[in-house]
Amino acid sequence: MVLYFDHDLACRQMAAVSNLSTEQVRDFVFASGLERQYELGMIDDREFYERFCALAGVRPDMAALLRAGSDIFRLNVPVMSVVAALDSAGYRLGLLSNTCPAHWAYCGQGRFGLIKRAFSIYALSFQLGALKPDAKIYLAAAKLAGAGPEEIFFVDDIAEHVTGACAAGFDAVQFTTVPQLVADLRARGLAFNY
Repeated sequence: MVLYFDHDLACRQMAAVSNLSTEQVRDFVFASGLERQYELGMIDDREFYERFCALAGVRPDMAALLRAGSDIFRLNVPVMSVVAALDSAGYRLGLLSNTCPAHWAYCGQGRFGLIKRAFSIYALSFQLGALKPDAKIYLAAAKLAGAGPEEIFFVDDIAEHVTGACAAGFDAVQFTTVPQLVADLRARGLAFNY
């Protein structure tokens, strides 16, 4: 919700640096379960690369391949305006994401440095060993925040993730529009300049 991403673009770009078809890359990365293992932290960048190469039968430049798979994000500017307003008002913000090391390095520590400034808690699937909507990731996120699940307001654009958060005890809503998000925040008593 903070960033838009495009897995089809990742497949096309990885195909271009690997001299493969987009469909082959999609099969090797997603259909094989490789991306899931990567996002769960079962493998690191090097192992992702080595397994991709073994599946594909090619050895593209590792840095180029990881960048091709990571240069797929766009900032959701309207949502980041709300995030900035909440941050300016002094609210503690956390980010809970299904992500892999390369994506986090690209977004959180690279291209979108704003994310590192706006959020103080990072609950990342590859570090926590769980993916949304598994209850384990929500409970781990609450522990990182030093809060009970019932103290956390969670927003996600995927209904299944919201259902998982609610099952773990979070107050959670599905993101639909920025005006609805602002209304949901204000309904919970948050005061901020937006």
